Amino acid sequence: MRCITIGDREAGQRMDKLLGKYLNLAGKGFLYKMMRKKNIILNGKKCDGSERLQAGDEIQLFLAEETIEKFSRIPAGAQKRKTAEGRKTPLDIIYEDEQILLINKPAGMLSQKARDTDVSLVEYVQEYLLSSGQMTREELHCFHPAVCNRLDRNTSGLVAAGKTLTGLKELSGMLQDRSLHKYYLCVVWGIVKEKKRVEGHLVKEEKTNQVQVLPKGEEGAWICTEYEPLEYRDGYTLLKVLLVTGRTHQIRVHLSSMGHPIAGDYKYGDPAVNQAVKEKYGVRSQLLHAFQMVFPKTMGPMEKLSQRTFTAPPPKEFVRMFGERPFEAAAMTQKQGEERERNEKE
Repeated sequence: MRCITIGDREAGQRMDKLLGKYLNLAGKGFLYKMMRKKNIILNGKKCDGSERLQAGDEIQLFLAEETIEKFSRIPAGAQKRKTAEGRKTPLDIIYEDEQILLINKPAGMLSQKARDTDVSLVEYVQEYLLSSGQMTREELHCFHPAVCNRLDRNTSGLVAAGKTLTGLKELSGMLQDRSLHKYYLCVVWGIVKEKKRVEGHLVKEEKTNQVQVLPKGEEGAWICTEYEPLEYRDGYTLLKVLLVTGRTHQIRVHLSSMGHPIAGDYKYGDPAVNQAVKEKYGVRSQLLHAFQMVFPKTMGPMEKLSQRTFTAPPPKEFVRMFGERPFEAAAMTQKQGEERERNEKE
C-alpha cells in the first residue's frame, strides 16, 4: 500500500487528474476500476475521481508496488527529454512568495517548450524549486509548476509563474479578465509624438507562424494596444506600451503595420534598421521588454500582491541607447509621479 498526502501545491485538483499524473502510464479505465473496487480510496472512503482535493487529504493505493512502478515509470523516449538540472542559468527573480514567482526572463530563452528536447523557463522554475528544497520530485510527479504568460523567445522581461495550483489559477484569472496590467518597453524606428490607443484585427498564418493586422471591423481576432513616447534619439523612439489584449506577436506586428518597426526584430522589422542598431549599439535581439506588472486589488491567497507594481530592469542595450533616466521615470507608479511633481514645484 502506498499513501499520497496532498499538499498546498496539489490542493484544488480533481482526484482523477492527480491520479493520471501520478500513475501516468495507466489508462483512465484502469484508474476508475480501481476506485470502484476500493483499491484506490480517499481519506479511508470510497471515491469516484471527481472529488476536489484539499491540503491534508490522503489517497491510499492498495496496489502492489510492482503495479505502481509499472504505471508510473518514465515513458519510453522521455529519457531523452532535457531538463534544467545542472545548468548554470540562475533565475533573475523579481518577486517570490508561497504562491507565485515573478521572473525577469532573458532574451533567447523559451517561456515554454516547443519540443520535448527543449529546455524552457518552465524547466528552470521546476529545477529552482527542487534545488531550493521547496518541492520534492514526488510532488513534481503530481503537480507541475508553470508560467502563466508567455513571451516570445527573443522578448525579455517579466513572466509570472505559479508555484501552486492556487497560484496558477489566480494568475490565469487576472490575465484572462485583464485586471493584471502588463506594460512593455520597446524601441521603434521613427518619431512617435503622441500617446495613442490603436485597434485592429489580427490574422495568423499557421504555416509561417506570422500574423498580420487588418483594419478594425474585418476578420480575425480583435486587438488593442496603447502606447506613449518616453524619449527620442537618433531617429528612434522609446515607447511604453500597455498590452490591452494579448495576442501572438501583437506589439511587434501592430507597431510595424503603422510604420514603426521594433529595432532588432528580424521577423516583422526593417533589415536596414536592424543592421544599423546592431553596428552602433550592439543590438542582437528585438528591443522589446516586458517591463512592468500592476496587480489589481485582490483578497484571499493573493492578498500580498494587492495593488502592487513590479518592474524588471531593461537589458543593457536599452540603457546604451537612451541612458538611465527615461527608465527610472517609466518605472514610477502614478502616486510616485504625483509626489515627484509636487516636490519639483516646491
